[in-house]
Amino acid sequence: MAIAAAQSDHETTLSEKERIAWIRLIRSQNVGPKSFFKFVEIFGSAQKALEELPEMAKKGGAKTPLCTYSVRDAEKEIEAVAALGGTIITFADAHYPKLLRQISDPPPVLSMVGNLELLEKPVIAMVGARNASINANRLTGKFSKELGEKGYVIASGFARGIDTSAHQGSLETGTIAVLGGGIDIIYPKENAELYEEIRHKGLIVAECAYGTVPQAKNFPRRNRIISGISTGIVVMEAARKSGSLITARMANEQGREVMAVPGFPLDPRAEGPNYLIKEGATLVSSVEDIIQAVEYERHREHIMSENIASSFIDRGQNISSSAQLDKIRHAVVTQLNHSPVLIDDLVVSCGASVSDIQIILLELELAGRLERHPGNKVALLME
Repeated sequence: MAIAAAQSDHETTLSEKERIAWIRLIRSQNVGPKSFFKFVEIFGSAQKALEELPEMAKKGGAKTPLCTYSVRDAEKEIEAVAALGGTIITFADAHYPKLLRQISDPPPVLSMVGNLELLEKPVIAMVGARNASINANRLTGKFSKELGEKGYVIASGFARGIDTSAHQGSLETGTIAVLGGGIDIIYPKENAELYEEIRHKGLIVAECAYGTVPQAKNFPRRNRIISGISTGIVVMEAARKSGSLITARMANEQGREVMAVPGFPLDPRAEGPNYLIKEGATLVSSVEDIIQAVEYERHREHIMSENIASSFIDRGQNISSSAQLDKIRHAVVTQLNHSPVLIDDLVVSCGASVSDIQIILLELELAGRLERHPGNKVALLME
C-alpha cells in the first residue's frame, strides 16, 4: 500500500470505511504508530488488519482477548471532534504535516482544531521550563512575536511557563499547540482562555483519542510531534533532566536544528540549554540567530519533501505457512530476552525472512509481551 505525499488540498487515498478503520486500528489495544504501519504494510489495509488482530494476539501468547476499538467508537470520536469545529486527519491526507511524514514513527491519525493552513508555513518550536523565570518568559514572548512577524509559525506543548509564553507571543501571527491528551482536554486548567484563543486564531493538535486525560507516558509522544512538525527547536530555560531536553533529543534524531539560549551557570534552569550548547546545539540570543540557524535546514527540507514516499514494505513478499511460522515463532521467543536487540540481528540469527519476523513481532506486541525501542530494537517485557 503506497500513500503519495503530493496530493491536492482535499484529496485522500482512503475511503470513509477505511478512514474509520485507521482510527479503530490505532486506538486498539497494544497497537502503536510503528506497528500500525507494519499492519497496513503486510495486510494492505487497516480493515484487513483489524480482522487479523485477535488471532495474531492469541498466537503471540495473549492471556485475555484483545480489545479493539469499535466502529461506533470511531464514529463517535469523529462526531465529537467535529462538534469542537475540528477534524481528524490521517497520514493519507493532504493536510498531514509534511515534515512529520519524515520521522520514524509518525502518528497515523491526528485530531486538529483551528487553522490547518498554518501547517503549510515554516514552523519553529519554542520549549522550556514550566517554572521559568520572568525574564525567560518575557524573552520567549518577544522571540515568538518577532519570529511570527517574519513569517514563522510557533509550535509548543501548551504547558505552563515557556510554552504558554510562546503561544501568547505568537497568537496573532500563528501558533500551534500540541496537546498531551485528547483534543478536548484543557491542561493546565488556567490555560482555558488561551485554549479558546488558539482554537479560533491558531491550531490545536492531539494524537490521543478524544477525552483522553493527559498522562506522563504520553508527553514524550507529544514532544516528538512538536519537533517533528518544526524546522528547528529553541530551548529556553530547562532542567538537565526535563521534557524539553527529551524534545531536543528527538529533534536531533529527526534531523532538526537544535538551538538553545544560554543562561547563568548557577541557575538550575540554565543547566539544560547550557548542556545542549556543550553538546553541539546552536547558541542563539536573538531572532536573527534563530533565523540564520534554520535557513539551511529549511532549504534541505524543501528538497526532501519533493521526494517523500511512504516506507511501506512491498506486499509482494510472501508470508510462510502456519507450520513454518510456528517454528520461527519458537526461535524468535528463544532468541529474545529483556535486553533490546536489533531486528536485523534477529532476522539473521533465526534464518527467517523479514516479513515472517515482522509478523511474529507484531503477534508478540499485540499480546503485550514485546516492547519496541529506538534504533529498530525490540525486547521482551517482564511477565
